Amino acid sequence: MAETQRPASLGALFWAFTALALQGFGGVIAVAQRELCERRRWLTPAEFLELLASAQVLPGPNVCNLSLMIGDRFFGWRGALVALLGMMAAPLALMLALAWALAQAQTVWPATQSTVKGALFGIAAVAAGQIIGTVLKLAAPLRQHPLGAPASIGLAALAFGMMVGLKWPLLWVLLGLGGAACVLTYWRLRRPAS
Repeated sequence: MAETQRPASLGALFWAFTALALQGFGGVIAVAQRELCERRRWLTPAEFLELLASAQVLPGPNVCNLSLMIGDRFFGWRGALVALLGMMAAPLALMLALAWALAQAQTVWPATQSTVKGALFGIAAVAAGQIIGTVLKLAAPLRQHPLGAPASIGLAALAFGMMVGLKWPLLWVLLGLGGAACVLTYWRLRRPAS
């Protein structure tokens, strides 16, 4: 098992989540696994996947739930608050400043609107690539999942088909398929090893 470390202080936790948030074009989850598991070694990939799965089924943005759980894990409620503040403060200030600047630019130079739209479309393509790469990285710990890799991949494919092909709401997929996966895993863990 990979050896993990912990943040040196609440300040280190705050600045880590601030840096994480400022890298999160198209979503922070895409870079969170690399930063928290590979670069800072605060979590193993399996621990990250467990926390992300919990964050996914709770109400609210995944990344906020994830920052709360990671902060709490190391420093209790103070860590949860500091991690969430680190995740939210800089992007909020940046987005407010950007929104103000874009509104001013459209007023002064109306022709810039098409340039801004083109830039945002370009960022969206890169963000999609980041998400696909993250999904592939997150799939690696599933080899040790109690249900086994084939069943885990099958469940992932089924969830994808329900959401993309059948266009079922995420909540129903999580409650139905996620609930079934929890029951199956529980049953598998309680079954005596053969």
